[in-house]
Amino acid sequence: MTSDIDEGSLPPEPAPASVQKLTARERRWQRRRRRKTFEEMLGWILVPIIIASIYWGVKAGLNAAGTSPTAIVQGIRALISGGAQQP
Repeated sequence: MTSDIDEGSLPPEPAPASVQKLTARERRWQRRRRRKTFEEMLGWILVPIIIASIYWGVKAGLNAAGTSPTAIVQGIRALISGGAQQP
């Protein structure tokens, strides 16, 4: 049956195609793509933190001065509408 067939060992696998080195332009393009991705992710994290910090800082500063954002807005509206005129 199959015992009388001598196939021998398998032939060696052909060597994989040599990996080509990237050119300087391709490496620069990859670095630029990675940097843009990193900057985009950093922006999505840092921008909300910065905006919240500014908001809390303004609010704390106004509280320290003894006023509030609502009072400031009402004062500006009174000035614009002319409600603060002396008779």
